[in-house]
Formats: sequence, C-alpha cells, structure tokens
Amino acid sequence: MSNQQPEPSSGKSPLDRFFKLSEHRTTVKTEVIAGITTFLTMAYIIFVNPSILSEAGMDYGAVFVATCVAAAVGCLVMGLWANYPIALAPGMGLNAFFTYGVVLGMGYTWEAALGAVFLSGVTFFLLSIFRIREWIINSIPITLRLGIAAGIGLFLAMVAMKNAGIIVDNPATLVSVGDLSEPAPLYALAGFFVITALAHLRVTGAVMIGILGVTLVAMLLGHNEFGGVVSMPPSIAPTLMSMDLAGAFDVAMISVVFAFLFVDLFDTSGTLVGVAHRGGLLDKDGKLPRLGRALMADSTASMAGAALGTSTTTSYVESTAGIAAGGRTGLTAVVVAVLFLASLFFAPLAGSIPAYATAGALLYVASLMAGSLAHADWDDATEAAPVLIAALAMPLTFSIAEGIAFGFVSYVAIKALSGRFKDLNAAVVILGVLFAIKMIYLD
Repeated sequence: MSNQQPEPSSGKSPLDRFFKLSEHRTTVKTEVIAGITTFLTMAYIIFVNPSILSEAGMDYGAVFVATCVAAAVGCLVMGLWANYPIALAPGMGLNAFFTYGVVLGMGYTWEAALGAVFLSGVTFFLLSIFRIREWIINSIPITLRLGIAAGIGLFLAMVAMKNAGIIVDNPATLVSVGDLSEPAPLYALAGFFVITALAHLRVTGAVMIGILGVTLVAMLLGHNEFGGVVSMPPSIAPTLMSMDLAGAFDVAMISVVFAFLFVDLFDTSGTLVGVAHRGGLLDKDGKLPRLGRALMADSTASMAGAALGTSTTTSYVESTAGIAAGGRTGLTAVVVAVLFLASLFFAPLAGSIPAYATAGALLYVASLMAGSLAHADWDDATEAAPVLIAALAMPLTFSIAEGIAFGFVSYVAIKALSGRFKDLNAAVVILGVLFAIKMIYLD
C-alpha cells in the first residue's frame, strides 16, 4: 500500500465521506482526541450510576453493564445517524429521581420505574417524529425551565450530602449536620473541593480524577477495599428486559412518566443547542440541522437503556469538552461509544468506588445545575417566585416530579392572580390545572 494515503480531510477516505470531515474542517486524529476528551469528562457516570441505582435494589454489576451499553448505543446512533459530536449516557438527576423519588419515595418497584423510563422514551420518540417538541418547548416559560434545572441541582446536592453522611435526619429540624469526624463526609468534601478546583483549572477529566483520587486515598488509609481493576463484564441478566410496563401504567405513575419525559426533553434540547452553538454547528438561521435525528437518537437510547436496565439516557453537556478539543462530527461520538464498551472490562474498579467518592462528583454537578438561578428575573416577583418554589420543592420533597408540579401550579396561580394573563398559554394552564388536581385528589 502506498504511503501517500489520503488525509482524512482530503475527502477521499471512507471516514471522511461518511462523516463529512472535510466539510467540517476536521480530521480523524482531531475527532479521536475529541472523543477521548469527552469520554474522560463524563466517565464518572460509569461509577456513579450503578452506585445510585443499586440503592433501589438493582444488581450493581448488571447496572454497570447497562450503563456502559446504553451510553454506547446512544453515542453510536447520535454519531452514525445524526452525525453530531454529542455523547449520551444515563442522566444525572434522573437516576437520583429514579431511586430516591420513584422507588424509595413512592414505593414502586424498580421494574415499574424502568417501565416508566421506557414509556417516556417512546413518548419522546413520537414527539420527535410528529414535530410536537417545538410546540411544547415554546409553550413552557423560560422561568419554569430555569427553576426545574436549578431544582434538579439542589436535589442532587441533597442526595450527595445524605449519602456521604454530611447531613442526617433529625426529628426536630428534619435535617441536621452529620458527624464530620467520620471518614465518609470528610472524603466527600475533599473530593468536591478537588474536583471543583481541577475543573476551574480546566483539567481534563477533573470529575473522574476526583473520584479515583478519593478512592485511592481511602484504600491507602484502610477505609476502603480494593476489588481489582480488570475482569470479564458482569452478567446483565438481573436487569435485562425486566421493566414492568403494566406497573408503569398505574394512574399515579403518570406524573413520573411526565417527569422523566419533561426533564429529558428540556435537558436534551438545551444541551443540543448549547453544544451546537459552541461548535459552530448551527445554520444561518440559528437552527440545528438534523435536529429530529438528534432527538430520536436520544429517545432511542432511553428506550434501549430501559430495556437493558438503567434510568433515562440523555445528551451530556460534557460534550462541549470534545467540541473545545476540535470535535465537529459524529466520529467523536463513535469514539466515545467505543470507550464505553471498553469500560465493560473495568467492573472490579467500578465496584471498588465507595458512595462517598461519588458524592463529591454529585455535589460538583449540582453546583453547575444550580447556576441556572442566575438567569432568573429576580426583579419580577411573578417570575422569581415560581423559580424559587420549583427549585426548593425538589430537594425538600425529595422528588423531581413534585418540584415540576409545584412550579407549574405556582406559575399559573401567581400570573392569574396578578392579572398577567398574557404570560399564560393554553399548554401551561392545562398542565398547571392537571398538576393541581393530582396534588389535591390523587396524592
């Protein structure tokens, strides 16, 4: 074979033709580096997701496999079909809602919760096909979106601090500070400090470094056991096709399905637009080409994830790290998929990660999500109040679904009583009324 092999940017290689590398002014090398960068920034989910879902009674090893495979499926569909450098994996916040809200909070089985995730994925897919997504998004005020995003962040913070023993229950005050002389809260706080500092310094893989660093220190000091690094992947049988669709059709589960759908819808839409803007992928009108394909990739991944045994799979904002490294096409996402599949062989390492090591990561992600509060209109009480109510309701009720409901009800009620009817539309009013009825009569 000649050494004069065409460069990926020459338009002659199969990869160039398929991913349109030349059109996007990128090369195979650049895309591979971008894929590795994106993976390193989001690889923490490999450790965090099984840790959270196992508390719902799910098999840790099976969830680990489901997490890696669901992420790989989502990345492959996004890369090969939509041709975007956007990676997918089980979403933070939604996994916590799955465990602490639906299973432990509402008392449903994890099989029924998986059924709800599957139904939300199907609904999302249909909304994407029939182009209803734009109508829904345009109908929901930015105020509620900000409040919901911030609320999920605060909810994650509550989960993280509870798991690490930083806060504990108290019959008099509901919550109080835990015993900070214990190793767990100290490790969690140390991990959070390190991750935040490394992220500020723009160190690639800051979250994963923090998780592994805390785990290593705990092992060296005798506070954690080392389970090994590499082995054959665990069996996925305990969770594979275990979803209970009949249980998911329970009337009380409607709000749960809606919560999964709602959060995924806005999370995905916001991530896609934000990442695309960062990478210069928007068209001249500021719209994202092939948006329908990207959304269907997300919904397909959620359905596949539910069938495999994990919570909602969604687009990751960490994809911006790969964009910053030069990723512009679906080849970046394909590289991420390959790395997730390779991670299947690191199950012992994942099993060695204690809950307090992932708590620091949760706190860091929570701080990023809570930042949406900065964009609220605090000078307008009719805007600020629903934001605050939605944000506070999630951690205090320990439920994303309840937070969404409180947000909609408060927004409609406050706007109507203030005579600000022009700020309301049919979709918001209908949802607000339905949520109010559910809260009063069905809870």
